[in-house]
Amino acid sequence: MYTHWPIRYFCSTLFVREIFNQPITWHMAQLFFRTDPWLLVYSPVPVTLIFLLYLFVIWAGPRLMKHREPFELKVVLIVYNFAMVGLSVYMCHEFLVTSWLLNYSLLCQPVDYSTSPLAMRMARVCWWFFFSKVIELSDTLLIILRKKNNQLTFLHVYHHSTMIFNWWSGVKYVAGGQSFFIGLINTFVHVIMYSYYGLAALGPHMQKYLWWKRYLTSLQLVQFLLIVVHTAYNLFADCNYPDAMNAVVVGYCITLIILFSNFYYQSYLRKTKKQK
Repeated sequence: MYTHWPIRYFCSTLFVREIFNQPITWHMAQLFFRTDPWLLVYSPVPVTLIFLLYLFVIWAGPRLMKHREPFELKVVLIVYNFAMVGLSVYMCHEFLVTSWLLNYSLLCQPVDYSTSPLAMRMARVCWWFFFSKVIELSDTLLIILRKKNNQLTFLHVYHHSTMIFNWWSGVKYVAGGQSFFIGLINTFVHVIMYSYYGLAALGPHMQKYLWWKRYLTSLQLVQFLLIVVHTAYNLFADCNYPDAMNAVVVGYCITLIILFSNFYYQSYLRKTKKQK
């Protein structure tokens, strides 16, 4: 796996230098790539292939299902959604507890590139967060198999397909540091979100208890706003964390705020106006 170390060392020197803010030694570069042995991290090729397969499923799936009856996936949906609740609870706990034990700062937190137990614990939960985004591509497959094509929106496809690239970069280059805030708040939101979907999958009799769907969308918007404020502060503050990463996060979250705001308006505000 490490036969290409000289090439990778040369290609990544500028980026690593920005993080360490000092001349880069061979040992420091090895620490920088400490997550490379983990599944899907070493190269962007596997993630790119997953992305292309995902787009193919989106294109071919509805065509293959066009003349078929939708699948009855009640049990699958219940198991899947509550399994995602469990995974999200685990990740949220790990982000919270590990950041607490490492005495993380909310204002400026550089990445600890050491191989200390706590630094690696934070890196591992970052990997799980990235891998959860790969698992969440199953959301789209379940939509297609149930012929709920109205849910196959640009927002859905854009959000699911881009997150795997964003967090592949995160776990490869900045596994830890202030990126923990994104993982912490997103896993908390996903505990609530997948709980909603899991309850909804139990059947129509649960609908009377699920009146709070619009507030779930509001919570997602609050999440993105908090991430923008947190990351924008670090973008302009004197913090030893790569500005390139901060800029990407801010730009990406702004696109999500626009898309989710439009979804909220179309789903709730516009519908209310029509009813009046």
